[in-house]
Amino acid sequence: MRYSDDIIEEVRSRNDILDVVGQYVHLEKKGANYFGLCPFHNEKSGSFSVSQSKQMFHCFGCGAGGNVFTFLMQYDSLTFPEAVQALAERAGIQLPEEDNSAGAREDRNKRQLLFEINKEAATYYYHNLRSQRGAKGMEYFKGRQLTDETMKRFGLGFASMSSDELVRHLRSKGYSDALIIEAGLASHDDKRGTHDKFWNRVMFPIQDASQKVIGFGGRVMGTGEPKYLNSPETPIFNKRRNLFGLNIAKNSKAGYMILCEGYMDVIAMHQAGYDMAVASLGTAFTAEQAMILKRYTGEVILAYDSDEPGTKAALRGIENLKEVDLKCKVLDLRPHKDPDEFIKNLGKEEFEKRIRNAERPFFFEARIMESRHDMSDPESKTEFYRGLARKLSEIQDAFERDSYIEATAARYNIPLENLKKQVAEYASMGGLIKPATRPLSGIQPKKDPEDGVRKNQRLLLTWLTDEPQIFSKVKKWVTPEDFSDDLYRSVARELFSGLESGSFSPAAVLDKFEDEEEHRQVAEMFNTNLVDIETPEQRKKAFHDIIYGVRQAGYERLKKTLKPDDPEYLMKTIQGKKDLENLAHTPISPDD
Repeated sequence: MRYSDDIIEEVRSRNDILDVVGQYVHLEKKGANYFGLCPFHNEKSGSFSVSQSKQMFHCFGCGAGGNVFTFLMQYDSLTFPEAVQALAERAGIQLPEEDNSAGAREDRNKRQLLFEINKEAATYYYHNLRSQRGAKGMEYFKGRQLTDETMKRFGLGFASMSSDELVRHLRSKGYSDALIIEAGLASHDDKRGTHDKFWNRVMFPIQDASQKVIGFGGRVMGTGEPKYLNSPETPIFNKRRNLFGLNIAKNSKAGYMILCEGYMDVIAMHQAGYDMAVASLGTAFTAEQAMILKRYTGEVILAYDSDEPGTKAALRGIENLKEVDLKCKVLDLRPHKDPDEFIKNLGKEEFEKRIRNAERPFFFEARIMESRHDMSDPESKTEFYRGLARKLSEIQDAFERDSYIEATAARYNIPLENLKKQVAEYASMGGLIKPATRPLSGIQPKKDPEDGVRKNQRLLLTWLTDEPQIFSKVKKWVTPEDFSDDLYRSVARELFSGLESGSFSPAAVLDKFEDEEEHRQVAEMFNTNLVDIETPEQRKKAFHDIIYGVRQAGYERLKKTLKPDDPEYLMKTIQGKKDLENLAHTPISPDD
């Protein structure tokens, strides 16, 4: 649904960006702004800035930026209307009622329709499980010892044997075949027409962090193939960027999360009281999923199957978690295969012990490495020790590396000095200790002239938003038409118009630009650092240089747009050159 500019402005003004972002990111005040670690990329020093005066955020590391709506859209994968609705609810603002006429439904956002149809399908599967048609599915879940409460909590359902039962149901609700197929709930071929994607399967609705159903996983009843079938990628379902169970686990107070392989593992663990369990969605655990976990926790415990595929998956998972700087441990489930089997056989108390004694990644990898060597054979044993030394040499922190060397020597009965020597040799060869390098020549790569042009323009736009009082000086020399490209000119027009009328809001300007890349660039225009300005003279010189740079870019643009045969070409170019010469010799200051 589209909301009026007045409604959007009211919602924005009632949600201070500092309060909203502060719920997700730890911020500390530095100067006029607040800084913290960026939630959109991995970093160790805070380059994520929030300006309360501008009601904007900007990351100087990855370039992400925007207003309070943008932040929620990026953080929780919301559309703009969804972000407006979430912030309106937060501020207690009653939004206009949605028009439910047939025409309005057709005009409604496609993503919203896909959410609606997935919710309707989940409701259908849910009731189907609890009907006579779902007896086979109910028998399966009861056999896995799931309670009615657990099945309800996860919205579990059943897709019966009919090949078009869901399609007929969704058609009756007014959804078109095209939309049903786009939602990943049906397929089409010449022989069967439009038919259900899932049949004869117990169904696991997949929800995003905002509790919306975005897709499904289905386990076949009997011996059919594939055993597990997941929804295909859709505009609202990306397997690599979501996690099963996160909608519940994100509210856990445990202080860590447990990453499992499958849906049933997650459900069984939640039933046993481990509400911090999540799982990837039928694919290998990804770096994107690791970044999502980092938003909610600082530590992850891997609870993958203890068989060979599970071990390989755990090793890949460790690398992804390291990549985003998340602490990690690995659960030893032997002699059982998975968490569900372990808890049912050895109980919750023993599972708690395994969690407390979960292995550090290094020792998990060392154990796997040892299992692949014959420790009774001197050569194989020596190769294992060398492998340990190589792995120890990869630890960057010197204190941490020394601690692990001592612990490894003690655990595997290796002479400490021998191990230290071998680690040092591998570290030298592997790059921890690198010889100094010199540039091949003193010639620096050429910079694109446009970089400097745009930087001057960004500096001017930032300066104007920081100090609106300088506008009276700026407008004597610069107009929006002096800016180099369409996007910069559009922003400058909005800025100049707002400053002229006294109603300019940087955060409001962002809503004029819907493209994600444009949004990022506009945010950067209002957050460009003014550096090396310490004295009044430096401030005066910087102001003059920036004004001159922008005006010069406008003159160059004018020459390119005018044709030599244009009657006004000569007059305008001569006048432009005179104005530039005049500006070059005219002292101007932001403070006079």
